[in-house]
Amino acid sequence: MMKKIVFSHSYFLRFDPKQWQLGQPYAPLGTLYAASLMREKGFEVSVFDTMFSMSADEVIPELEKHKPDFFVIYDDGFNYLTKMCLTNMREAAFRMSELAKERGCKVIISSSDSTDHYEEYLNHGADFVLLGEAEHTLLELVNQFETAENDYSKILGIVYRENENIIKTPRRQVIRDLDAIPFPAWDLIDMNPYKSSWLRHAGYFSINMSTTRGCPFKCNWCAKPIYGNRYNSRSPKNVAEELAFLKEKYQFDHVWFCDDIFGLKPGWVQEFAEEIEKRNIKFRFKIQARADLLVQENYVKALAKAGCENVWMGAESGSQKILDAMDKGTTIEQIHQATHLLKKHQVHPSFFIQFGYLGETKEDITKTINMINELLPYEIGISVSYPLPGTVFYDKVKSQLSDKANWTDSDELVLMFRNTYQPAFYKQLHRYVHKSYRKHLAIASLRKIFTQPQSFSLHKFRKAASLIYYFPASIFAKFKLQSLEKQAQI
Repeated sequence: MMKKIVFSHSYFLRFDPKQWQLGQPYAPLGTLYAASLMREKGFEVSVFDTMFSMSADEVIPELEKHKPDFFVIYDDGFNYLTKMCLTNMREAAFRMSELAKERGCKVIISSSDSTDHYEEYLNHGADFVLLGEAEHTLLELVNQFETAENDYSKILGIVYRENENIIKTPRRQVIRDLDAIPFPAWDLIDMNPYKSSWLRHAGYFSINMSTTRGCPFKCNWCAKPIYGNRYNSRSPKNVAEELAFLKEKYQFDHVWFCDDIFGLKPGWVQEFAEEIEKRNIKFRFKIQARADLLVQENYVKALAKAGCENVWMGAESGSQKILDAMDKGTTIEQIHQATHLLKKHQVHPSFFIQFGYLGETKEDITKTINMINELLPYEIGISVSYPLPGTVFYDKVKSQLSDKANWTDSDELVLMFRNTYQPAFYKQLHRYVHKSYRKHLAIASLRKIFTQPQSFSLHKFRKAASLIYYFPASIFAKFKLQSLEKQAQI
């Protein structure tokens, strides 16, 4: 008889107030990849998508309807929100595991958090935890149940309990030929609520896609529990074929290519642009990239040709001292060059900024704020340094994490180790930097209205008019920040 598998994931949009309010959800791509492979191999597969669920208990009707042999929580390893291992989501995964176990399922977990904390998951209903990139591990493990062989020790990349002992097998090699993996099983989830939410909150519909797995760079705060340091890429043709299929099926407007680094292989982006042009696929997209890659003009020109409108750059800091401490491998000069080059080709540069790294002083913070206000990126995403297991940075601060090692939701922004200032300072710093940045954007718009009246638009006027709010708001935010700074010196 065909074995039944119910897949799920542990990201509940409602459990993350900031993301729920933003209303821009992306499908659980990793889950859909695993479900697609298992379906291709002959298993009866369904997906319980938790994205819009109210509670973990909503999985119960799905389990009782399908009566699956296996319940698989397979989290999306492409999304930074799942890498952060928010406690709300961990507890939901525990609850779903226990509910499935009560109903006689074999429970299998694959996620960044379970890779790092497998014993906790085994204690909450999981029979097996899959380590790292797990599609082929899952297939081999489930096939093993078809045999009379009960020795799982030869299966690479799993953790399980045998009697009272925890058995952990060696890691499996990552998949190199990504074109051989079937497209995600998009049809197994309802995309209508995703589309409705995007249209309501953003005015357009965006979907997520991955073209690569892994990152070869060595930033010492960045964990890679799923895909590791190898960089493997789909072919431009393979990606364009999926885009053409999805465009016809869902009529999306925009794509987030959720790769750690988009188009790192020489010539990849140029070939991708040609494949898109050949198929006449019209869409806009955003990517993540490094400053040292974005100083190459042929790369930026190809991005613009393909339809890229926004590049999120891991700028991190305006202090070279901090970038070097992070082992970032980029320079402040490259951030400046990349920003100017992107703007030259009408591509928006956006910055990821990280405050609170070890050794960061007031001078370093000031340099970062000045860089933001000078370069005026299109958007900024600010966080504080977050210790992820398996990183050099985590090892340096783990002795301080006994009380709190994870955020509850993505807006918590609490510094979880001792640093130059108290956690409240960094929360206020986040508010101040945003208001200061918006003030400088308003000033820039006002200046353009007077120096380039021919380019006047209602959008520019509104942005300039926002100075009425952001000028006093930034002064007040700075006053509160200075007060918290003084408290740290007492």
